[in-house]
Amino acid sequence: MKLLLDANVSWRLVSRLKLHFQECLHADNIDANVPASDTVIWNFALEHEYIIVTNDEDFLNFSNVKGFPPKVILLRTGNQSNDFIETLLINHKENISELSRSDEYGVLELF
Repeated sequence: MKLLLDANVSWRLVSRLKLHFQECLHADNIDANVPASDTVIWNFALEHEYIIVTNDEDFLNFSNVKGFPPKVILLRTGNQSNDFIETLLINHKENISELSRSDEYGVLELF
């Protein structure tokens, strides 16, 4: 499972999540203008097989219109600490794995 953290998710989580997921990258590091547009992030994730992790409902809307891949993890937690987000993603690693394998679902909402 490869995670691409949207600009609204802290880049500081990248190194921490790499310990638990196959690969983790932040949107600021995809060789695009900073901040990268949602379309650029979507296309990068599609081309490189990443799951987008975001607080931004725009990616939910993209998924509803364009389908998937890429798949999206929508954080429905409001503003939380990096520790909270890290723990949330790690605790839902099996759900994220199921999302990754699914041909039926393209979005996972985490609360």
